[in-house]
Amino acid sequence: MSSVIKILESIGAILPKSHFVGTSGRHFDTYIDTDPISPHPKKVSLISKKFAQKFKDAKIEVVAAPAISGIVFAQWTAHHLSQLTGKEVLAIHTEKTVNNEQLLERGFDKLVRGKRCLVIEDLTTTGGSIKKVITALQQAGAQVVQACVMINREPKNVTSATIGVPFSVLAELEVTSYSAKECPLCKRKVPINTIVGHSKEFLEEQRQKRTK
Repeated sequence: MSSVIKILESIGAILPKSHFVGTSGRHFDTYIDTDPISPHPKKVSLISKKFAQKFKDAKIEVVAAPAISGIVFAQWTAHHLSQLTGKEVLAIHTEKTVNNEQLLERGFDKLVRGKRCLVIEDLTTTGGSIKKVITALQQAGAQVVQACVMINREPKNVTSATIGVPFSVLAELEVTSYSAKECPLCKRKVPINTIVGHSKEFLEEQRQKRTK
């Protein structure tokens, strides 16, 4: 078992055998909740060091990640890369827009122009979020040389070919996801877990459709 998976299990971040809805809107039976990680700086540092060691020879100048959960990993990865290379590596993040895109704010576009960038993220299911971060960086003139996620939940579907830049992972935990229409959990009427994920938003959307 991957050491990253063990770290997540030790803090109860992997929730199996239920019915969840993710940020992508897809449904699955195992949820990886990254919220419990950030209160544990040593664990964040340990995982981020794995990112840094993986790319210590890639001449990375900027580490970028999507807000909010990716920010701590970008910071710690840049810190470890700086220590490993003896050069300052910057850490920046993108922010989600109302149209569900990723945008460089706070003058970060000027910091990445012409720089060799590593894009990291905690999790990926469809790869949509990380691709939006890459697009935002490229539009700002950055050279995205690598992308990497802590855990890839759909390794068969999220690859370098689908992401568009060299792509790798720290660990894989394959979790099959479904659209709402094809979800077998919905068909079996398995209750949706409303504690984590985007289940509440999904249920509200369904309620609104029924009342129209």
